[in-house]
Amino acid sequence: MAEAAAFQGTGPSPARRWLRRTLTVAVGAPLLAGLLQNPSPAQAAEETPVSRTVDVSIDTLTPSAPVEGDTVTVTGTLTNRGKRTITDATVNLRVGPRMDSRSEIDQVARRKGFRSDSDPQPLDAPEIKVPRLAVGVSQDFRISVPVADLDLDDEGGVYQLGVSLSGQTSDARWDRVLGIERTFLPYQPEPTAKRTQLTYLWPLISSAHVSADTASDEQQSAVFQDDELVEELRPGGRLDQMVTLGKDLPVTWVIDPDLLASVEAMAKGYRVKDGTGHIAGTEANRELAENWLGQLEKAVQGRKVVALPFADPDLASLAHHGKAVPGSLGHLQSATALSASTVETILHVQPATDFAWPVEGAVDPSIMAVATSAGARKVIARSDSIQDDDLSYTPTAARPIGGGATAVVSDAELSTAFQGDMVRAETSTLAVQEFLAQTLAITLEQPQDRRSVVVAPQRQPSVSQAQAMAAAVRGLGAKRWTEPLDLVAAAAAKPDPDASTRVPRASQYPKKLRDSELPVDAFRDMKTTGDELDDFKVILSKPDRVVPPVLTAINREMSTSWRGRTTAAAIYRVDVQDVLRRLTKSVVLVDKSALTLSGRSATIPVTVQNKLLQDVEGLVLRLTSSNGTRLKVDGDTSADLPITVRAGHSQSVKFPASANANGQVSMTAQLYTADGTPYGTQMTFSVKVSEMTPTVMLVIAGGVLLLVLAGVRMYSQRKRLAARAAEAEADTPAESEAEAGTEGETDAAGDAPAGSGTADGAGQPSDPDPDTGSESGDPSGPGEKVDR
Repeated sequence: MAEAAAFQGTGPSPARRWLRRTLTVAVGAPLLAGLLQNPSPAQAAEETPVSRTVDVSIDTLTPSAPVEGDTVTVTGTLTNRGKRTITDATVNLRVGPRMDSRSEIDQVARRKGFRSDSDPQPLDAPEIKVPRLAVGVSQDFRISVPVADLDLDDEGGVYQLGVSLSGQTSDARWDRVLGIERTFLPYQPEPTAKRTQLTYLWPLISSAHVSADTASDEQQSAVFQDDELVEELRPGGRLDQMVTLGKDLPVTWVIDPDLLASVEAMAKGYRVKDGTGHIAGTEANRELAENWLGQLEKAVQGRKVVALPFADPDLASLAHHGKAVPGSLGHLQSATALSASTVETILHVQPATDFAWPVEGAVDPSIMAVATSAGARKVIARSDSIQDDDLSYTPTAARPIGGGATAVVSDAELSTAFQGDMVRAETSTLAVQEFLAQTLAITLEQPQDRRSVVVAPQRQPSVSQAQAMAAAVRGLGAKRWTEPLDLVAAAAAKPDPDASTRVPRASQYPKKLRDSELPVDAFRDMKTTGDELDDFKVILSKPDRVVPPVLTAINREMSTSWRGRTTAAAIYRVDVQDVLRRLTKSVVLVDKSALTLSGRSATIPVTVQNKLLQDVEGLVLRLTSSNGTRLKVDGDTSADLPITVRAGHSQSVKFPASANANGQVSMTAQLYTADGTPYGTQMTFSVKVSEMTPTVMLVIAGGVLLLVLAGVRMYSQRKRLAARAAEAEADTPAESEAEAGTEGETDAAGDAPAGSGTADGAGQPSDPDPDTGSESGDPSGPGEKVDR
């Protein structure tokens, strides 16, 4: 941050300066003479640069920006951190002098302990007596003083305000400052001629919570990775506070559409992963999400809303690692396209979607290129990245950087004012007062010029941070030196011709930020998942039940929220891949055992099973013979047949086959999509070609047996006829022969149909139903025969 020049036109009047100097000389001359003769222990203590025996805490300061007629009240706590009891102590306020630059404010804020050469003299009144403060003991204090008694200049300005404790200890029996705490008092009794236009971004962003999985119900209920989002939505939770506080503040809402989509999914009824399955979310949580969305919709009506690309993608990681993986920038473009429709559908407002926000506003040429590649013409940078070292004042935020793009440079000090732990009242109060002081100092740097300043805080403020931010924005509500401006207008403000427009080199990108980026392997995982989705969706009759959940999950894999959460990010990517692969493996070839082909021709059945809840179509099943000379499929080495399988069913496809020689042949079955891309894993089984199958042998054996039985019967009949001829002398030999011949033909004729029926009965077995319905995907049983 460039240091500011001395405030123009805001110094004390000549009469006031003359009076101060006169009083200083009159009071100080006798004291100085005495000190020169005999320096006291008190003098030695005052020269000690740091004294922090007592921890002085300033918990509240009201009003935060007083005007004439107000009474300033400071409350806090005194704690003896030393090793001796403190006696005869007093608590005093120390005010002044007015500070002339933002850099001077920074110096005071960093200073610890009391410094006699830098801290002002205590006010005579009010004064609080503390007779005794034991070791480790704390005591509250409260001091009130009218503004008129603070000796502030009528023109206003930023003043140092301190609370100190002076006293004695058992090992040092003289008064000295034992502890002090400083803050800032912005005093501007009348509005400035030109007020700074201040834009405060109010981010509604969370981490990824929704998985790629969905429930099997009709509305495809979303499945959440966890139920942590509920805690942020509860009354008093982070997201609840952001909406509750922001609805009354003049801020620009910056929203990640993924958060809206996630909360809406929760409001419609959702499920949460539980081990290998998932359970239904509670009705109370559903109502909680519904109420939060309703409150947010009311809060943003008539306000400017900026929508980030869906899931807030990490632009720096994309620029530094993702570009090396083909297709990564395509995900950024789809995330940008999804942004506007999501916000409009849920909040019923039209957002601005041409803004990009790199992590901590750090930019380099590659980040700028990636940000603008998806249609963002305005990039929210920060002044510690695009620096104005040659300026003595804070310039307007908008900077044209060429190619029709604008860098909106937020102020680094104001943007980081509320980072860290703001739970303690003292920390929050000091941060608010310094923020107000910095904004007044900006205005007074060049009071004749109106400038536009942007504040871009951390993406996910905690509850205490959000409360401190809200207190600071409310402190500017009087509009005495600032006035609110939305981000769209700030980006369109007239730029300062002297402000820097140079985008820093890649080598200047902060190492700390680079070390926390998503690795290139993360983008390779995204590409793998995307390619598998492309192969899968073409066979689905209802791709909209699968494609959107997986695509949005891929967008979530690029989220900025994964910074500092490397393991969690990797687990999420694996989970997305597992969900998709579980779906793709629901359409499979049923394994087959070895087959036997009898005769020269037959049909070979191959079964495809679909365990999905929707039909699959556009698939081609290819059966290939490893030995086309021995066994051909439909007259060639391989054959293709189209196939459609209904949801939850199995479908058998029969390939005509012809054998030319006996022996073992390996067969391969593979599914393909319509464009020739292999789908799933191939299945291999063997076919044994044999012309004399056991069935044929059985038929032949049966025929031989019938012939033998017929011969035996004929022999027996002839013997009976011969016996009858010998007994019946009245019969002639010719008649006996005729009778025997006639009877033998009759018996043979009677037996012949039986033998003929057995041969016919050895015909083909019945073909299976092509659509077998829902069945097991287990391999076929041993000894399976091929149909002839």
